[in-house]
Amino acid sequence: MLIGRCLSALATALIPTTLTLAVLRATDDGGALGIVLASELVPMLLLLPVGGVLADRLRPERVALFADLVRGLSQAAIAVELLLGLYRLVDLALLSALAGAAIAFGSPAVPRLVVAVVPGPARLRMNARIGVVTSLSSVAAPAIAGTVTVAAGPGWAAGLTAVLFAGSALTLGGIRTSIARRAEGFQDAEQGAGVQGAEDGAGVRGAEDDGAGVRGAEQGAGVRGAEGGVAGRRVEGSGVEREAEGRGTFSAFGRDLRRGWREIRQRPWFLACVFGHGVWHFVAGLFLTLAPVTVVQDLGGETNWMVIVQSGTVGMVLGVFAAPRLPIRRPLAVMQVGAAAYLLPMAALAVPGPVAVLAVAYFAAMFGLGVLIPLWETVVAEEIPERALGRVRSFDTLISFASRPFGLAVAAPLAGLTGVTALAVVGGVLVAAANLAAIAWSPTTAEPRARPRDDVDEQRPLRRGQRRPSV
Repeated sequence: MLIGRCLSALATALIPTTLTLAVLRATDDGGALGIVLASELVPMLLLLPVGGVLADRLRPERVALFADLVRGLSQAAIAVELLLGLYRLVDLALLSALAGAAIAFGSPAVPRLVVAVVPGPARLRMNARIGVVTSLSSVAAPAIAGTVTVAAGPGWAAGLTAVLFAGSALTLGGIRTSIARRAEGFQDAEQGAGVQGAEDGAGVRGAEDDGAGVRGAEQGAGVRGAEGGVAGRRVEGSGVEREAEGRGTFSAFGRDLRRGWREIRQRPWFLACVFGHGVWHFVAGLFLTLAPVTVVQDLGGETNWMVIVQSGTVGMVLGVFAAPRLPIRRPLAVMQVGAAAYLLPMAALAVPGPVAVLAVAYFAAMFGLGVLIPLWETVVAEEIPERALGRVRSFDTLISFASRPFGLAVAAPLAGLTGVTALAVVGGVLVAAANLAAIAWSPTTAEPRARPRDDVDEQRPLRRGQRRPSV
């Protein structure tokens, strides 16, 4: 599990730098670069609800295998095109869109994969380790992609990404989960029941066969005539049956979405936290747009901005490392305080002071994020039923991924209207208020709710020949 997530995280982090350098070699148009980078984001946002439904229907290791294989093939195609010297922006955009679609299907399956592999008491430590390798990958990947691109070209960097995705697919896809073992046990039980039924029914079939010749001779003509009429009706009704089957598929998909949303509505703490985290990503988009300009123009240049960025990276890694080692009694409160700590760099940005102050503030904010990541993964896995985990997490991911690009897009226009200081103050107050307010809801103090009846029936195994009632 850990090796597979490490390979996937490193490959994912290599893509933006590789694509950026490849596009810049083809053209100096910033708009073209934005289109190529956005081509991955748009299909991912559109398909995340679909990916959440499939993540709950299918075995998570198979979904992870498929998603990483598709992403590996898309990167391999990009590598071939770049190595041939064909820097076609349309091709890069389409292949990036394919990778984004694969992320939409693979991302919701990862929490279910962790739940299916790791026992409950060990999940916080595993989530912390995954957070550490993901954070380190985000630090190392730009340097690796840049070095390979400068030394050999962006095609080789894309090829390295494809190899890493292939390794991740083989690693995660080969995990033997508890879900797979349960499915195999159920299949073996069904096969055993079928063999026993065949033995029990042998005498009955023999008795029936004794009279088959007489009845066949007497009823043959009538049966053949009836079969002809039935066949005609089957041919006439085949289109209707296919149409009804299609409507049933769409109806089942809609029902799954509604049940996933019902799981969310039953947990006010989850909605409050997701809203707070969405505000966090929006404010982070504001900071990552305004802070570089302020630091480069007024606080000493690009080197000082890199110091601030690296201090944040160190803070996040230390936070993830510390999370399972802290004596935490109320994880939801700790998570939301960690998210509210983004008030500190926004306040430091509002009153530009020494670079050291901004670096320390950003370190504290990213330390809070590092503590939040493994705690959130663990709490959600404990509080959300496994059968709905993919759908619930797809909603969470959708809010997070959509909020940051929105913050990046509106930062400059809003700063032009209000000024950097006012926008930084409003953003800091907003992120603190939205996340601290979520502490009022806690999964440890909320009253337990009765599980809906159809969800209970959905989980009950059926006896052979029994049909599930329609909802």
